[in-house]
Amino acid sequence: MAETPADYVDAVNNAPNDGSAEARDAIRSMPARRWIVVGSVGVGVVTALLDAVGVHAFGMTGAMTALGLLVIAAAVLYSFSGSSAQALSRSPLAAVEALNALPDPCYATDRRGTVLFANEAYRMVAGGFDLDRPVPLERLLAGQGDMAEIAFRLAQAARTGFAADEDVRIATPGGIDRLYKVVVRPLSGADGGAVWLFRDLTVERDRAETAESTHKRSLSYVENAPVGFFAADVRSGRIVYLNPTLGKWLGIEPARVTERRFTLADLALGEAPALTDSDGETNGEMSPLDLDLKGPEGRAVPVRIIRSRLEDVGGRSGPVLALVLNRTTGDKAEVTARDAEMRFARFFNNAPIGIATVDQSGRIDNANSAFVGYVGAGVERGTRLADLMAEDDRPAVEELLTLSRTGQPGAAVDVHLVRNAERVGQLYAARVDAGEGASLVVYLIDATEQKSLEMQFAQSQKMQAVGQLAGGVAHDFNNLLTAIIGFCDLLLARHQAGDPSFADVVQIKQNANRAANLTRQLLAFSRRQTLRPKVLSLTDALAELQNLLARLLTEKVELKIVHGRDLGLVKVDQNQLEQVVINLAVNARDAMPDEGGRLTIRTANVSEADSRALDHALMPHGEYLLIEVADTGHGIPKENLGKIFEPFYTTKDPSKGTGLGLSTVYGIVKQTGGFIFPYSTVGKGTTFRIYLPRYIETAADRRAEEISLAAAPPEPSDLTGKGTILLVEDEDAVRTFAARALATRGYEVLQAESGEAALAIVDAHEGRIDLVVSDVVMPNMDGPTMAKELKHKLPDTPIIFVSGYAEDAFAKSLDPEQEFHFLPKPFSLKQLAAAVKEVMKAK
Repeated sequence: MAETPADYVDAVNNAPNDGSAEARDAIRSMPARRWIVVGSVGVGVVTALLDAVGVHAFGMTGAMTALGLLVIAAAVLYSFSGSSAQALSRSPLAAVEALNALPDPCYATDRRGTVLFANEAYRMVAGGFDLDRPVPLERLLAGQGDMAEIAFRLAQAARTGFAADEDVRIATPGGIDRLYKVVVRPLSGADGGAVWLFRDLTVERDRAETAESTHKRSLSYVENAPVGFFAADVRSGRIVYLNPTLGKWLGIEPARVTERRFTLADLALGEAPALTDSDGETNGEMSPLDLDLKGPEGRAVPVRIIRSRLEDVGGRSGPVLALVLNRTTGDKAEVTARDAEMRFARFFNNAPIGIATVDQSGRIDNANSAFVGYVGAGVERGTRLADLMAEDDRPAVEELLTLSRTGQPGAAVDVHLVRNAERVGQLYAARVDAGEGASLVVYLIDATEQKSLEMQFAQSQKMQAVGQLAGGVAHDFNNLLTAIIGFCDLLLARHQAGDPSFADVVQIKQNANRAANLTRQLLAFSRRQTLRPKVLSLTDALAELQNLLARLLTEKVELKIVHGRDLGLVKVDQNQLEQVVINLAVNARDAMPDEGGRLTIRTANVSEADSRALDHALMPHGEYLLIEVADTGHGIPKENLGKIFEPFYTTKDPSKGTGLGLSTVYGIVKQTGGFIFPYSTVGKGTTFRIYLPRYIETAADRRAEEISLAAAPPEPSDLTGKGTILLVEDEDAVRTFAARALATRGYEVLQAESGEAALAIVDAHEGRIDLVVSDVVMPNMDGPTMAKELKHKLPDTPIIFVSGYAEDAFAKSLDPEQEFHFLPKPFSLKQLAAAVKEVMKAK
């Protein structure tokens, strides 16, 4: 008679299972084909258990079960090998006994869902049904709503050969609901089927519910405690929890604090130390903090914060937990002492300067937040004060402390910090009587900005002094050059081109003109040259200059000009602006002589907000236009950067430069009302940034421009004329040349060597004086003073001032109603005659 798989299952399920000899004999008497079913179930259970352990983390029990089933599966497989009849007859019994011994329920089904085998644990779960014919989970949970739906999904997965798992509640025969994790895994082989494993989660669920209940009770204790509490991230200082009590004190919702990522500094009234800073941390316990927090309506809430730092998994720093004690309440007997202590703590912690107490050995005992913020994080109790300073400053610091311990006042010491040598501080020390504690109080003031301003002011004073000297030298040279050029013109008037002396005189005049260019550069540096400003566009000015710059830079240097968009206008002397750009370009070319490089000229608008962000102490906030000239040359060493604008300072060969190029740039920019700042990195290049005031046109400016254009006369071709001219000049050579030049053009010239002499001539002269030509700088009575006196004697007589200085240098000393004309020195015969002719003609 043929035996079906169901017959095998019935035989196994109906066999005695009491461990007796009869039971073992009954199982051993089954045909060998039946053990194939049992072995397949055992192997399937092993496979499913191992899969469940790996994927679902059944824990140690599942792992031990799987390990035991490995042994069972080995036995089953060994029984199939046919190696011995004894093994074939004993392995199925061991497999059945082992599966029945599993603490977790399990059973196997065929592809139709029929239970092929169920262990003892599952039979206990399904105790309400026929124990001889165990039912599948789908039937066990039939009619139980959501649980029936879950069982149907699991059964459907088993029938279709897919793995699945779900949480299922099953009512046991004792009437207790238990929670199981049910895992369904398909069996391999042609017959298909599935193994069902049940993991009891009831204990874990109860444990989780108990933990959650405990957590809620603990949180309730913290939230309803009569003290404040908060927790903060140890790295960022961000508060991650704040209890309602502290929120009530501060008049703020705790959720707002965490949502807006507040730190202690956001809650403090005034400056607050970093929450993680501590100069006395031991085993996670940190020193208390006394400070004021911001209460409702800005009121101060004095508190003491007791902190501790938890250790995270692996020894890493965990969050900082802080207990907050409100010190506005307490024993009335301690109010006075507590208030005094709080006032001192408030003063100490919120002081705008760094304060620290130092013991007899020079080690820091306590420090406020300003001190810690200045010297850098990591300052701990016991750190030697001198060790925080640069090595060169330590002897002076030790000397200050030693002197202060004796009670003698010591002068402040300028110090640099080890962590930031660029910052400069001023250190003061004073002795205090504090028993065995700290013996000194030191005060540290950040003097970086002050020292920077002092250096800039000293440099400005130095440049001003050098400029005054250069201007005086240029003025004297201009007098000499005026005479040289003038007498050359007189000689050239008598010597024709074929005369042997003609070429010599021309050479003298050409070299005199070269010398005049040098004096103009000196005047540019001293800001005493005459400027002819006009409104122009930087884009147009640089475009006109581009071809000239390309020729100056040679083919080795690439020129790149980047024009800013919607660029504003400036009011400058175009010739002088071009001189600035050319000088910087030539310097850049000389900085990259062999390898070549790139010169970039960039323009841009600078708003008032941008100028504030630049934080240049000597540059007022406002709107500017930027001209940036950057090269890729060898750069300027830091020690030379502060000298580059000084006249005659140069690092070039004597044959390649005079040292006046950058000083000229500096003077022109400053006289125009602008500012120039150099930046350089050795080996990478140098950048000059020029800021010129943005020009905003007004109606008065437009009218003045129209009048100027309409009044501009053409240059006269005939330079002769008639009339009486009073010539006032203290330099004999200049006066002699000018008198001869004007006399040759038909004018009668009255000569005076000083202002007083000029007034005497006017009083003695009986005829008409048509024009006054006067020097500006003269001994005793200068030109402007003389002009005031002449205004009463010759009210309608025009005056021409001649000077080696700029027109603006003396115009402010004149009467605002005084009209005058100006001729800069050195001038030629033709320039003098043309100026006189123009004024006489306009009279």
